Amino acid sequence: MAIDLVTKYLPYVDEQFAAESKLSLLTNKDFDWTGAHTIKVYKITTAPMNDYDRDGDKTTGDRWSRYGEVDALSASTEEMTLKKDRSFTFTIDKLDEDETMNQLAPASALARQIREVVIPEIDSYTYGVMCVNAGHKPAAVTLTKDNIYTEILKASEALDDAEVPETRRALVVSPTVYNIMKQSNDIVMDTDVGQAEREKGVLGRIDGNTVVKVPKIRLPENFGFMIVHPVSTVAPVKLEEYRIHEMPPGISGSLVEGRICYDAFVLDNKADAIYYQENLTV
Repeated sequence: MAIDLVTKYLPYVDEQFAAESKLSLLTNKDFDWTGAHTIKVYKITTAPMNDYDRDGDKTTGDRWSRYGEVDALSASTEEMTLKKDRSFTFTIDKLDEDETMNQLAPASALARQIREVVIPEIDSYTYGVMCVNAGHKPAAVTLTKDNIYTEILKASEALDDAEVPETRRALVVSPTVYNIMKQSNDIVMDTDVGQAEREKGVLGRIDGNTVVKVPKIRLPENFGFMIVHPVSTVAPVKLEEYRIHEMPPGISGSLVEGRICYDAFVLDNKADAIYYQENLTV
């Protein structure tokens, strides 16, 4: 005799994993786009040092003084226009919500959309901008356990020579490169970091750099590692708007809409605060 077995649906959603964004450690929001879609910032030149002439006996023209030849400072601008104006929308039928034991609820669906779609898109875009505009981009190498520490030291040296502040530097790696680092006999990571830093994604410190691991899917292809100071990259979010409309005209249920206007800019005079090392595929 055949028996019909029971199929039971539990009030549980098998959520996808989604990593938290690490951009707050790597970028800044120093500029305000309120009331504007484009902003301009000045770049001011400086004057060279001269040997002071105590005798004052030179006659090289009107632009000369005992302090040296008089230079005129120039002031150029760089323009930053927000390019990413993105949106999404979906509906949830009232009966679908009810007959899935409220697991298809608008609020949880919106939170899932932000966590699994919006944040990864912004991360991927920003990392791409930083890599393309990095001031230091050496030739690609194949990173191994034998050379990974040497390459990291080269990056730190380049930022030192560019007079980038030594504090708040971050070393961004993919899980693949992080595994290579753990196999290196030369690397001893300082894991004594505070709870607040751990909650932001800091794994430890190497050569003064906080180590941040980012999923490969959010990074450019062949990403090796990047050392960055947050002063280099402005990552504004001008508009972030999410709405849940209950029973709007023409829909028996909920209409969810979202819009976010964002971008990322590497400042011309701060590009040297980014060192990007590409990893050759093997």
